[in-house]
Amino acid sequence: MDKINQTLVSEFLLWGLSGYPKIEIIYFVLILVMYLVILIGNSVLIIASIFDSHLHTSTYFFLGNLSFLDICYTSSSVPSTMVSLISKKKRNISFSGCAVQMFFGFAIGSTECLLLGMMAFNRYVAICNPLRYPIIMSKMVYELMTCVSWLSGGINSIVQTSLAMQLPFCGNNIINHFTCEILAVLKLACADISLNIITMGISNMAFLVLPLLVVFFSYIFILYTILRRNSATGRRKVFSTCSVHLTVVIIFYGTIFFMYAKPKSQELPGEDKWQTLDKLISLFYGVVTPMLNPIIYSLRNKDVTAAVKYLLNRKPIQ
Repeated sequence: MDKINQTLVSEFLLWGLSGYPKIEIIYFVLILVMYLVILIGNSVLIIASIFDSHLHTSTYFFLGNLSFLDICYTSSSVPSTMVSLISKKKRNISFSGCAVQMFFGFAIGSTECLLLGMMAFNRYVAICNPLRYPIIMSKMVYELMTCVSWLSGGINSIVQTSLAMQLPFCGNNIINHFTCEILAVLKLACADISLNIITMGISNMAFLVLPLLVVFFSYIFILYTILRRNSATGRRKVFSTCSVHLTVVIIFYGTIFFMYAKPKSQELPGEDKWQTLDKLISLFYGVVTPMLNPIIYSLRNKDVTAAVKYLLNRKPIQ
């Protein structure tokens, strides 16, 4: 009988904010506006980095990839989230659809973690070793670094998604989340998930802790180098540009650590409130952070704004 029950789950029900129907429409409008900003802002950044030769550098190559990752991540989850907020009849997602959504979410998140670490290393080399920068961060090197990020994120996601979706799910198919988030899905498994916990711990070390250490030590050396400079104007300029990247890193890693690195409690009083907070933090990570990236990087970056103005004013070839 248990075997029969284990094969019955062919689809999942995304619960989202079903317990709070009055605020669903508010969240729908907010998410829609933020999604449009994500698509427009990141697309502009990608187009500018491709068509303006002045932006053909490692920094903007990384930024272009970051923008593409943000568009892919939000497009894999936000449309279904918006549907779930306004249509009670369309909250279901097939087993295979859940696996695909989980794969893309985990792959893009893992890739972005590595990419932010590499962007910090790129800043370190540019500021602390400016004379050797063209050699250390040559085109071949930064393209290879980016490819390694994408490949590693994809492999990590294949492993985590495969281990999660091969588990037996008995009866309960309600995912208490907006999307097929891996931790929410693992709670539905009716089997031992020790292997999943171990592999996710290893994944956290490789894709969260190590890149964060690279970011931390890169900025320690950058800070040390800046403070040694005599020019106050130069120090302000470097502080300004580095603070942009550091802001994105703090927001991104802060939300991820809250979701994946904090201890998971058992059935405790008020757990529903914590689960709701988890979902809202996940929403912040999935929508707000990708929306802030192009705003933070573009509005305070003269090169990007100049490139956008140039592309808008350029006359088409007759």
